[in-house]
Amino acid sequence: MEEKFIYTDNEKELSEQILGDLRETLGQPFLENDLPKLREHLGKSIADNAIQRNVFGLNPILCSLQTAAIAVKDIGLNRDSVIAILLHQSVQEGNLSLEEIEKRFGEGVAKIIHGLIRVQTLYKKTPVIESENFRNLLLSFAEDMRVILIMIADRVNLMRQIRDVENKEAQRKVSEEASYLYAPLAHKLGLYQLKSELEDLSLKYLEHDAYYLIKDKLNATKATRDAYISSFITPVSEHLKAAGLKFHIKGRTKSIHSIWQKMKKQKCGFEGIYDLFAIRVILDSPEDKEKMQCWQAYSIVTDMYQPNPKRLRDWLSVPKSNGYECLHITVLGPDKKWVEVQIRTERMDEIAEHGLAAHWRYKGVKAEGGMDSWLASIRSALEAGNNLEVMDQFKSDLYEKEIYVFTPKGDLLKFPKGVTVLDFAYHIHSKIGNQCVGGKINGKNVSFRTELHSGDSVEILTSTTQKPKRDWLNICKSSRAKAKIRLALKETQIKDGLYAKELLERRFKNKKIEIEDSTMGHLIRKLGFKEVSEFYKQIADEKLDPNYVIEEYQKVYNHDHNLNQPKEAESAENFEFENPTSEYLKKNDDVLVIDQNLKGLDFSLAKCCHPIYGDPVFGFVTVSGGIKIHRNDCPNAPEMRKRFGYRVVKARWSGKGSSQYAITLRVIGNDDIGIVSNISNIISKDEKIVMRSINIDSHDGLFSGNLVVLLDDNSKLNMLIKKLRTVKGVKEVVRI
Repeated sequence: MEEKFIYTDNEKELSEQILGDLRETLGQPFLENDLPKLREHLGKSIADNAIQRNVFGLNPILCSLQTAAIAVKDIGLNRDSVIAILLHQSVQEGNLSLEEIEKRFGEGVAKIIHGLIRVQTLYKKTPVIESENFRNLLLSFAEDMRVILIMIADRVNLMRQIRDVENKEAQRKVSEEASYLYAPLAHKLGLYQLKSELEDLSLKYLEHDAYYLIKDKLNATKATRDAYISSFITPVSEHLKAAGLKFHIKGRTKSIHSIWQKMKKQKCGFEGIYDLFAIRVILDSPEDKEKMQCWQAYSIVTDMYQPNPKRLRDWLSVPKSNGYECLHITVLGPDKKWVEVQIRTERMDEIAEHGLAAHWRYKGVKAEGGMDSWLASIRSALEAGNNLEVMDQFKSDLYEKEIYVFTPKGDLLKFPKGVTVLDFAYHIHSKIGNQCVGGKINGKNVSFRTELHSGDSVEILTSTTQKPKRDWLNICKSSRAKAKIRLALKETQIKDGLYAKELLERRFKNKKIEIEDSTMGHLIRKLGFKEVSEFYKQIADEKLDPNYVIEEYQKVYNHDHNLNQPKEAESAENFEFENPTSEYLKKNDDVLVIDQNLKGLDFSLAKCCHPIYGDPVFGFVTVSGGIKIHRNDCPNAPEMRKRFGYRVVKARWSGKGSSQYAITLRVIGNDDIGIVSNISNIISKDEKIVMRSINIDSHDGLFSGNLVVLLDDNSKLNMLIKKLRTVKGVKEVVRI
């Protein structure tokens, strides 16, 4: 049976005192019935023995009130946060429901408690709290940033209360968490005073001897240090007053934790640390004169004491990414001792000291980067609302581009937002990614396309028969996974290509056909493949029948070697030829720019002049509204420009696609023996020109006729005309 909870008189007195302070300092005071409801619930919990002292023997109600005091005074939280702090334990233990909380105290309180419970669940999930990733995960996992701020306030209070506890193991664990998790969180949120306190207290409990060694040394040297600071400050104050500046100066001793870190880093004793303190000059300056007066103070100090130019830190001109603004200089003070001097204004000091809790009258904090611009926007909103209620709208979107997920072993990994199970698989190992067939998220089977979210535990399911597919590139979001998929596809393609090539060669050999490389290359292009590897992949995937390939190969071979034509013609009289392999024209996909840099307009090519890619052209707007493209030297061009100049638009070729054009050439010459064969040989030897038809007639030793060829552009056409004119007996070649 649990021991009955007893609320001592001292605890009651202290609780009432804290409650009174909270009523006075709350920016948003309690509502009329808040305190009676709280007293009623807490009184009932005590009566029902639903409240027990924690592992350290501390009163949980008093601890909650002390945490609330820190949250209000040092961070700036308000009514909803205070009530959430006092009641979230009751909800977690099942003595109150979130529905009851919302009904009695409002949605804001319920939302904070829900977030506290959710983060506590995550927090208990893994012992790996020493990593930056885990801190970021907590920030991104909190539905409301007040949840994280309350957690920090709670840990500060706990560290203050466990000084004399008997449970040293629990004290050590709490102190380690304060050092590894809560102090860095406080630093991220600009709560620098709380961060220093957490660090010093954790050092006190974890390294007792080191803490008290430094503390005793600081106490022993305090009088000397204070005297030196006074001798440094006095003349500086006189000069600053003479310059008409409003200010105050203070000496700040470094925290025990930071001194200990320096001692370890420099591997020296306490006496080896020379910068035990810094002088801070804080100016009471109008915001529009801040920089000018800071530099004026800098000039005064450096005129009096020799500065070390290598130690100048100018965070006035370019503030730190967390909004910190200050001038740091190191000067040679009395007795030839180096002294660090920090110069800033009241506004800068308030923000540097209190971070998020800085008075909202200070706005315009310069910040950049995810966390810091987010904090800056919170501060601006606080200024407008004069309370922290507006933080509701700021969910933890500072890491909106990143998520944090767990491996089955509890390791924490960071990914870009939007990644899938497949991304996770490739992050673990290329082989696991290549064989991934799905996964488990928080124990539930899912597709490898499923998107991951912060806090998910992910396990990968694999199969030895699985192979990467090209569409996986659209599923994965991380560049690392995509690079691994491309590499795997390339390796697979090479293997498949070798297999398909061997298969095809065997089929050709069975049919006693020799493979000619140039003919095979012509065939691959004719079948529409831009890459040889893709051609073989289609065979390996059984999308392309090897028997069909052999049939088409023979057609191309016959065409290339003129086996479908008479090898030699005695005469050109009444010679006709139709090429069965060129039965279609590709749809035009070349790019034209029309008028004022317009692309993508529908157009058609005029039949009167048959323009092709590369020809100088113009557009003509027809009566139906369509655009016809004519060559500049079209026979109809002069008349169109003269009569319908307002319908003529500029046009030029801009990009080459895979289009081919049917061009008719008029050829005239002597009817020599073999003339037709010579002409067709020139065309067939050019892989990029296909003959569609020849129609030639001959009279009295002269021939004339038309050649229709398929080609890509006018450069190929001009080259063909040039070659045809070199054929013996050809007198004229004209494009019609």
